[in-house]
Amino acid sequence: MTKKKILLVEDNPDDVELTLRAFKKNNIVNEVIVARDGIEALDYLFATGAYEGRDITDTPAVILLDLKLPKMDGIEVLKRLRGNEHTRLLPVVILTSSKEDKDLINGYLFGCNSYIRKPVDFVQFSEAVKELGIYWILLNELPPTHGTVKEQP
Repeated sequence: MTKKKILLVEDNPDDVELTLRAFKKNNIVNEVIVARDGIEALDYLFATGAYEGRDITDTPAVILLDLKLPKMDGIEVLKRLRGNEHTRLLPVVILTSSKEDKDLINGYLFGCNSYIRKPVDFVQFSEAVKELGIYWILLNELPPTHGTVKEQP
């Protein structure tokens, strides 16, 4: 069995580095794929653009999604994920510094599984990432084949 992958969708290089350091510090050794904007995230998930030819069935165990992204914001990425049969059930955790109520509401409205405001302090951030890893990578059960199960009539 291959290790579960994490897709980190984050444009801020400092936040990417902090997240990777926090994973390492907490012994979360899963492969982390970093997408620097919303388009790159969708290209990875749908095996298009630079990721054309990638095995589309090799989906991440969890997507950590920032909201304030270039090219396409996180809410639009979330809408597209939930609108596609292949990705509609993938766990999406919004990990953002946004304090806007509309972002929180829209995150849940469009189907995020969790919404976490990034702590500014590294120790608190590291603890949050540790908890994310334990829950989403170790404890959470994914649906079979990530969303290809048909709804019951």
